[in-house]
Amino acid sequence: MEKNLAENSGKAEDMNTGDNTTNSPAAPEPEDNKLDAKTDGEGEKAADSDHAEGDQDPKEEEKKEEEEEETAEAPPDSPPPNLEKVSEDIDKLLATQQHNADANKKEVTTFDTPNFIPIFLQLVEEKMKRYETNEAKLGENAEEKSSFLECVNRISKLMKHFSEYAQSHQEEDQEENKDKVKGKTDLIINGLGALQQRAMSFLEDEFRSLMEESRNQAKPAEQNQNQKGKQQQVAESSEPESPAEMVTDFPGLPEETVTKLSKIAKEMITGGYGKECCHVYALSRRHAFEDGMHKLLGYEKLSIDEVQKMQWEPLEREIPLWINTWKECTSVWFPGEWRLAESVFGEEKEQDSSLSTNNIAASLFANLSRGIMIQLLNFAESVAMTKRASEKLFKFLDMYETLRDVIPDMESLFPADDGEIKAETTSAKCRLGEAAVLIFCDLENSIKSETGKTPVAGGAVHPLTRYIMNYLRLACEYKDTLEEVFKEHSKMERADSTSRPQYEDTKPNNNNKQKENVSPFAAQLMRVMELLDTNLEGKAKLYKEVPLSCIFMMNNGRYIVQKIKGSTEIYEVMGETWCRKRSTELRTYHKNYQVETWSKILSSLSPKGLNENGKVHKPVLKERFKSFNAAFEEIHKTQSAWVVYDEQLQSELRVSISALVIPAYRSFLGRFSQYLDPGRQTVKYIKYQAEDVETCIDELFDGNPHGRR
Repeated sequence: MEKNLAENSGKAEDMNTGDNTTNSPAAPEPEDNKLDAKTDGEGEKAADSDHAEGDQDPKEEEKKEEEEEETAEAPPDSPPPNLEKVSEDIDKLLATQQHNADANKKEVTTFDTPNFIPIFLQLVEEKMKRYETNEAKLGENAEEKSSFLECVNRISKLMKHFSEYAQSHQEEDQEENKDKVKGKTDLIINGLGALQQRAMSFLEDEFRSLMEESRNQAKPAEQNQNQKGKQQQVAESSEPESPAEMVTDFPGLPEETVTKLSKIAKEMITGGYGKECCHVYALSRRHAFEDGMHKLLGYEKLSIDEVQKMQWEPLEREIPLWINTWKECTSVWFPGEWRLAESVFGEEKEQDSSLSTNNIAASLFANLSRGIMIQLLNFAESVAMTKRASEKLFKFLDMYETLRDVIPDMESLFPADDGEIKAETTSAKCRLGEAAVLIFCDLENSIKSETGKTPVAGGAVHPLTRYIMNYLRLACEYKDTLEEVFKEHSKMERADSTSRPQYEDTKPNNNNKQKENVSPFAAQLMRVMELLDTNLEGKAKLYKEVPLSCIFMMNNGRYIVQKIKGSTEIYEVMGETWCRKRSTELRTYHKNYQVETWSKILSSLSPKGLNENGKVHKPVLKERFKSFNAAFEEIHKTQSAWVVYDEQLQSELRVSISALVIPAYRSFLGRFSQYLDPGRQTVKYIKYQAEDVETCIDELFDGNPHGRR
């Protein structure tokens, strides 16, 4: 190769001095003629000498002209060089060199430097100038773009081969040719490098432009489709069906654009500019992804400090948006990003050690997905760290379920991840689960802290009962999730007796087998119910009237039982035995109420003490009627103001009272009313007929303090 480079170098020098040799001989002057010219100093002699030399070298001059004709690839009068023809010559040269290199792997095959290489570089540079000055456009047609990319590919291959040659022959060149060959090789490499750098910079701009144009084109249709009713949809439901239908083709780049991006990426990577190409791609896709999360899904990026400072109301509105964004990203957007990365970069390899993996598509997708996932997980952990409050339980469980459902698919969703994303997701899920456990256990404190000394008017259902039962009903809609959460944290709960309940001490029922099989969540739920019962018993003692305290316990007990029977989840946890026990307690309160309220009434209607020597003692009879009237009026006036909202319980109470009082009153009236004088005495002492008593009983417990007569 040293010989070839030297010969070609000489040829190039001859071509460069061609203009000067047109009017003068090509051979150098002999040394003796130079001495004669200097000695004589005569112009004519010198001219004669020159003329003599011209006469002596005609053959040599013809020989030089023949050599120049053989060396020149394109004579001056030939048509302008054609890029297509020169490209074919380049391809032949590269194919030959590759074949020779494959045949001799120990040594890089030498390169000749034919003149069509500079011509090729000049033509490519002219093409690029037309692009840069907007005289022509790269994307005008597919053939034009393909031709330019092929030229860039040839430049990269030439650069590679010349660089390999320069490195492998750095110490092998002969000393006398070393500087000359090295200088010429460096000149070629520098020219190729400068042109390659310009071409790659141009391709980088084109790559960026294609991605930005596609990103902008994808926005309007999707955004207009989603903009109307987006907030309403998210607020009503966190279900991902509608958003998923909206962006099923995410990221929505046209197939033609993806093909162009793939071709440009391939050439940039081949030319050693993969890092620049990846940087443009990563930056553009990150911006497009985050922009879509905000504009299409309504998700706003919040820092940990911002979340911590937010009031619960606005934060609560952000959680459904987060859930929807998470589901959309994991089910549609991330798979779409992976397909796009594979389509653009395919199986291209980059030997740059700065990349974490040789597979560029996997590396780019991993970096993008990791950044987005960490952003979303930071929000989840920030929410879990906010101050605990009972109303937060359900949103925490929603977020817990959202994370839990994705974890099994993490490996297929992020194939290039080393487990970091899965570990971070599991950690965030556990934080939310722990927060949910603590919030649910705080129900105990809510019950214990309710120490109000003012009884509820009319013996109605206490607000604490309504709150706890409605809360439990909603919580048990997440029964399976709560069972899971409590099982995960049961060991920690047993270890920390100060803030966690001791399940071993809980006695949910008398069945030892059931007690052994009860789950941690069921045990905690039963403990809450026991605390609620204890609290209600204390509040019942605040009533001065024993019958009213019985009504209070019946109201609250019936409300609790109805809520439990109305919720399949709570009923499964509490069991049939617990419900039967509570129903028995309600019947006991019912009987106590009857005894405390109506025993005096019934004693007035007793025939005992009215007969004396077979005769009815009228003063005693009159006193009995007066006593009944006074007691019944008082009961009617007082208990008509009492409240029993449950219609079934209200009906049961009225029916039982009627069954107890009316038959006794009707019998007493029928037996003894005849002993009163008709007229004035009858009106004075017999104020109620049996039907009147029944009507008054039907007016009890309706919350009307005046009653109706």
